Amino acid sequence: MPAISSLRSPYLKVGRLVYFGRMLDKIRLHAAGRLPAEYVANLGPKLDGRSFDSLCCAFLDVDHAELTARTLAGGTDEEILAWCHTRGGPRTDFQCELWNGFITRRGWRDAASARLQQRIREYGLEDKAIETFFDLIDWDEGRDPAPLRAT
Repeated sequence: MPAISSLRSPYLKVGRLVYFGRMLDKIRLHAAGRLPAEYVANLGPKLDGRSFDSLCCAFLDVDHAELTARTLAGGTDEEILAWCHTRGGPRTDFQCELWNGFITRRGWRDAASARLQQRIREYGLEDKAIETFFDLIDWDEGRDPAPLRAT
């Protein structure tokens, strides 16, 4: 997929959380009609609950439709995250550490490993050092994830 300058790496944090900012970017781009069609399939909650948007909303205990409305009402990413903590309850540092550890390693020696390997082949990225879905996303969008992993 092509790089979209306003769609950030999933490794980048808003507050204490990875991925959250990317989810907000997708919401905003979709509303503006600028989210490529191949990204729309992973926008919002999915019935199987395995999409990163589904997992993030479940972690924050917020409804994606309500989050979308709040995001499109305006405000900074940090203000929207604070709204999530008000709606779904605050998360401790430890809970955020667990979320970040889980989601950044998705596809690495877990139930999603086979699906990750399939996607790597489908995207023609067998020559890249990809261990997780976050790595796959970044390589697919033209970013080397190595410098971002430590952020």
